[in-house]
Amino acid sequence: MNCSITRLLVSALGFSISAIAIPPANTQELPPLYANTPVELSANRTIATFPTNTFLENLVVDKDGSLYITSHEDGKIIRITPEGRQSLYATVNGKVAALAFAPDGSLLVTGWNDRQVPTVFRIANGGTVETLLTLPNALFLNGLTQLSGNRYLIADSYRGAIWELDITQPSARIWLEHPLLARRSSNSQTPGVNGLKVFRGRLYVSNTDQMLLLQISLNGRGEPGEPKVFAQQANIDDFAFDTEGNLYGATHIYNSVVRMAPDGKVTTIAQAAQGVTGSTALAFGRTNSDRTAIYVVTNGGMFLPPPTGVQPAEVVRLETGKPGAN
Repeated sequence: MNCSITRLLVSALGFSISAIAIPPANTQELPPLYANTPVELSANRTIATFPTNTFLENLVVDKDGSLYITSHEDGKIIRITPEGRQSLYATVNGKVAALAFAPDGSLLVTGWNDRQVPTVFRIANGGTVETLLTLPNALFLNGLTQLSGNRYLIADSYRGAIWELDITQPSARIWLEHPLLARRSSNSQTPGVNGLKVFRGRLYVSNTDQMLLLQISLNGRGEPGEPKVFAQQANIDDFAFDTEGNLYGATHIYNSVVRMAPDGKVTTIAQAAQGVTGSTALAFGRTNSDRTAIYVVTNGGMFLPPPTGVQPAEVVRLETGKPGAN
């Protein structure tokens, strides 16, 4: 989540966001990371649109094809059925970030409670919310992925660490803390370790502030090896793999979605004109009708508005032609 950290910190201090002078951002300040990247636009269509200044942050897709999406700043989890019907599935008394399914089909959600304490919530089938546990020694709980069984990994974007969560206890411990997971500077508002995905027996990690993708080997007990740089100059928020090993990344402030082939070749497959301004996360479909499509959620450019201003948040479907490695 390359999110509006200024808003979060201001809220934690109890001030009104309108009372704080936040310098305007300008897209011209960005390094031209993807300026020369080949463009092959995927077929696309907008699934849903939300009001301007809605921060859609993360999503998961269930086996029946429904999307569950976090709305970061108001603590909402929104459900969109395969038929396109939207409903409020649950509301957390706090803020929400990433989602994952528990083995029993309930939802696990990272975020903060109403006292700004980092928290993991569980949402039972039907939308009932409970606090699974709080992590007062964490700083910024973010990306979430299943390691195995009841074990999950959580990115701590400001501490520069990954927590291991055991949902049966429940309990959490530091799984890995490393300079490659950290921000370039403790003053940076941009997350370090961010998205997490296990693929072919390895953990892949995006470090947004260092513009790195990392690869971490896993031993038979699910413990980490030494992190290795998988790709540099990659401004990636969340990401997903297809079965052939192509990585699809939401570039957030670059207002695009890119595909990184196993040989490292990067291609832009969606841009602002396709509705992915402020792309924060993506996930593959899981039914016969959408297994080769990815769903992208956006915030319309809230963190770094385009010259035309913040856009409505959208959920966009992109056709990749290849099934996801769900």
